[in-house]
Formats: sequence, C-alpha cells, structure tokens
Amino acid sequence: MVRWALLAAVPLVVAAAVSLGFVLTSGSAKPMTASSAMPAADTAAATWPARRLLAPGFTLRGEDGAQLSLASFRGRPVLLTFIDPLCRDFCPIEAQRLGDAVRAEPASRRPVIVAVSVNTAGNRPATLALDRRKWNVPPQWHWAIGDPSALARVWRQFHVQVIVTKKKIAGVRVQQVAHTEAAYLVDAHGYQRALFVWPYTSSAVTHELAASSP
Repeated sequence: MVRWALLAAVPLVVAAAVSLGFVLTSGSAKPMTASSAMPAADTAAATWPARRLLAPGFTLRGEDGAQLSLASFRGRPVLLTFIDPLCRDFCPIEAQRLGDAVRAEPASRRPVIVAVSVNTAGNRPATLALDRRKWNVPPQWHWAIGDPSALARVWRQFHVQVIVTKKKIAGVRVQQVAHTEAAYLVDAHGYQRALFVWPYTSSAVTHELAASSP
C-alpha cells in the first residue's frame, strides 16, 4: 500500500478560536524511515490553559464492538490520535512514541490512548489486533472505529483532514489514504491542553502530561 503524508501546519490561536491549515505532500512508493523524515519536535505545536477549550465529545465503537466515548475516560488524561491501521510508515512510529510516553508515567497516572481510525478499510478486528502486537502498544491503547460518516464527524471536530484516492497499479486497485498526522492531549476534566503535530518526540508528550497534571 502506498501512503501519502499529510502534515498539519501549526494552529493559530486567537482568543478562543483555533484554526488549522493543511499541506499535502506526495510520498514515494518507498516508505520513509524515521531517519529520513524531518527532525522530531521536542515541544507541542500548541497548548491551551486549563479549562479554556473543552474537547468535542464523540461516541464511536471500540474494537470489541462496544460503544466508546471520550467522556467515558473522564478522570484520566487522554492522548487522542488519528491513525491508519494499514499504515506501515509514520503511524507505527507515532504509536510507539505515544506508548513510550504512557509507559514513562507512574502506573497510577498513566493516560489512555484513543486511536481514531482514519481508514475504514483497516477496521477489521484481525487488523487492529495485529497492529497491537506489531506496534507494541500499551494496555491503555483503545482503537476507536465506526462507519464512515461517524468517523468523518470526529475528524472534522478535531480539524483532521482525510483524503482517500483509489487507482490501479499493475492492474491492482489500490486505496491511498492521506491524513493529518496529529495528536491531542485532553486532560482529566475533558479540556484540550496540547496539540502535537508529527513528527514529535515522546518527551514532548511527557512534558505536557506533567504540565497539565493537577
């Protein structure tokens, strides 16, 4: 599968309004490696004061088919990311860095990771379970899936752009998914506290987790 990288620009925060710009860059058939990518940021792309910007609520499905809502994790910080389950270049690395940030926290304060799928073709339970194993995600990882319209609403709520194109390569129909590679830190009270735009380091996440702790 050929995947394009879609990177989000740093948001402009003016009073209570936040806007995100998007830049689409075409990728090659050869996957990019961590060493060939741009340098990872050690700081968040944007931060918000406590109780300033309430994160939009949503309800999707977990990989077990049960309802999964952002509100259900109230009382714990949440790292909300947007992941392509079929991706084999950037997304696995981002998953590993979020996992490292979670494992760096004391067991009693470890945040939840909610990974919203950006590719409905990859939402089969077997695919999600395979990613869990291969990406070495922590137990706090939760896939959030759903039908295309439900997922699209969540993408829009968090300014995540997803572009799907289909074409034939050597007679085989291939689907390409380009999406905003970003993650949000939502604090235990449900407020957005930080935005991380890929590529970023796990230390950038741990720093904001510490800064948002009571």
